[in-house]
Amino acid sequence: MINLGTIKGIYKEALFSDGTADYRTPVECDPGDRVRIRFRTLKDNVDKVLFIKTDMNSEEEVAMQKVSSDELFDYYEIGTTVGSVPVCYYFEVLKGEEHCIYSRLGPEGNLGHRFYFTITPGFHVPEWMQGCVMYQIFTDRFRNGDPSNNVRTGEYSYLERSSEEVTDWNAPIDTLDVGRFYGGDLQGVLEKLPYLKALGVEAIYLNPIFVSPSNHKYDCQDYEHIDPHYTVIKKDGDYDCRTADPVNLEASDQFFADFVKTCHEAGIRVIIDGVFNHCGSFNRMMDKAGIYQRIGGYEPGAYISPDSIYRKYFRFEDQRREAWPGNDSYEKWWGNDTLPKLNYEESQELREYILSIGKKWVSAPYGVDGWRLDVAADLGHSEAYNHDFWRAYRKAVKEANPEAVIFAEHYGDAYPWLQGDQWDTIMNYDAFMEPVTWFLTGMEKHSDFYRPDLEGNGRAFFDSMKRAQCAMQTVSVMSAMNELSNHDHSRFLTRTNKTIGRLGDRGSQAASENLNYGLFSSAVVIQMTWPGAPAIYYGDEAGLCGWTDPDNRRPYPWGNENHQVLDFHTYMVSLHKHPVFRRGSWKELYAGRYLIAYGRMCGKNIAFVVVNAGDCTQEVDLPLWQLGITDDMTVTRVVKTDINRYNVGLHHRAARNGMLHCIMEPYSAKVYINWAGDEHNIQWRDP
Repeated sequence: MINLGTIKGIYKEALFSDGTADYRTPVECDPGDRVRIRFRTLKDNVDKVLFIKTDMNSEEEVAMQKVSSDELFDYYEIGTTVGSVPVCYYFEVLKGEEHCIYSRLGPEGNLGHRFYFTITPGFHVPEWMQGCVMYQIFTDRFRNGDPSNNVRTGEYSYLERSSEEVTDWNAPIDTLDVGRFYGGDLQGVLEKLPYLKALGVEAIYLNPIFVSPSNHKYDCQDYEHIDPHYTVIKKDGDYDCRTADPVNLEASDQFFADFVKTCHEAGIRVIIDGVFNHCGSFNRMMDKAGIYQRIGGYEPGAYISPDSIYRKYFRFEDQRREAWPGNDSYEKWWGNDTLPKLNYEESQELREYILSIGKKWVSAPYGVDGWRLDVAADLGHSEAYNHDFWRAYRKAVKEANPEAVIFAEHYGDAYPWLQGDQWDTIMNYDAFMEPVTWFLTGMEKHSDFYRPDLEGNGRAFFDSMKRAQCAMQTVSVMSAMNELSNHDHSRFLTRTNKTIGRLGDRGSQAASENLNYGLFSSAVVIQMTWPGAPAIYYGDEAGLCGWTDPDNRRPYPWGNENHQVLDFHTYMVSLHKHPVFRRGSWKELYAGRYLIAYGRMCGKNIAFVVVNAGDCTQEVDLPLWQLGITDDMTVTRVVKTDINRYNVGLHHRAARNGMLHCIMEPYSAKVYINWAGDEHNIQWRDP
């Protein structure tokens, strides 16, 4: 038995339970299922463990039964049958006159209902999404596979500027970039499927690909068709012809169906972007540019006629008939003239139409694997309507394709949407991107300001992670999109220079100056070892830099990749696929100044990660016994990084009295695995 000194009270560091398969079986359940729940304590340390089941009005407590022990711990268990409503629970541990409440925050007391463990019968997140390695593609900037579908210079006018075809793939981004097109398309993605497979990608998330006049396409022109500029143009002509002629639209949709089929055959799933809070002023339902009026065969848009069948799809402040044609008084999202907000409350037809769009693209012949929902909390004009809509949306999509995932862009508290009846999970800003960025760099995610109080603050890192994760049930945490960078924020590699700036005031070159590759490698280590679905923003794995939007949308640097960074990503992706990182529990081990350590546990598999974000060498004694590692076990270091390089050479260590002394160089990270468990990926020892 490891000597932990004189133990007088409850040894809180030993207490553990969560919602993973080691501590709850099954993790997901249906009404009527019997669920087995487990709890861990230090061996022979406590008198009793109570399982407390609760709702908003009452509590029921039952003593758990001690069912097994090992060298370090006792394990308690209880079974409960679930009905049709969620089951919330926590634990109370007793020893003499002392008691301790254990919730999702750990042994920190009873802090309220939202911090309880929750079982929601019928809430199922697609298994493939849990721990999935994702790759986000901003299509226009990834790869130009078919120059014949490029947007031409002068093809149309947008925001009073002519569209521009950028003929130099490596040309820098312009501060007014929305109408500049580099020519990336889905054919380019197909050409690089072998590259994505080699990287270890399991799903691609495409920024919007529906017909739209911008390069970002968050101003949808037609939800029913894929933009021919991304696929194939059979009938050439002006912009109206290229994007609204049925010949091109039918060919484009067929190309996309074939695209998804090819991706699936390569073992890569496809997720698309749904922008349903607003559309674009070019949209055929509004038709402010008159495209559909000119081409003919379409109903008049709401901008064109007061008698348009789409009039109630939007809110017009000026309701006088003489305000048409050209009624510019429509509600605009955040005041953007090109982004009319959709008016669901006053149009059941609009609601049913968007629900049909949700179903269409996850169904045959397309069969995409899910939706990412843009600004999903903004949809509608009230919180009540918003939740009602997303409940209906979930029902429609899941009936069409139960294996389709639904995750939303959301900043702040997502708890109300993640109760099993709306979204599966979220883009994980509060419980991943922001805490990682603050701890490693002190920079805000747009590079707009610096927080010295958060840089290197290990306690703030874990507190932020834990509390934000409590907005999600376990399956949502394991499926959350964990990104370091994306199309809305500065590139993480640029954040490592700890410089405030944007493209307009600092210029392009400054985004690539004074970079800290040690901090960047540490971020990747955390990304690939933290619970969730790690999502690489195209080009991050090649060392791409950039300030926030639009500079974060630089073209992928084909032929100019940073191969050390690329090789490191490939190795870390392979490491992530070990069961301990894909599905395991996590536990905080150490939180210090510029230094953090945490463990992952899955059955017999145990791993731990140590990160030093500071510029000085630090030493720390890690309590590996809390993970179940005893002195007769060997732990193997499978990766080590510092400011200059990474090393995957193996280094074997053993704990002493349950502790491991670790020396951490400046800007470094280390990952250790106990290979005594599942060794089915033992080839990683010799990458």
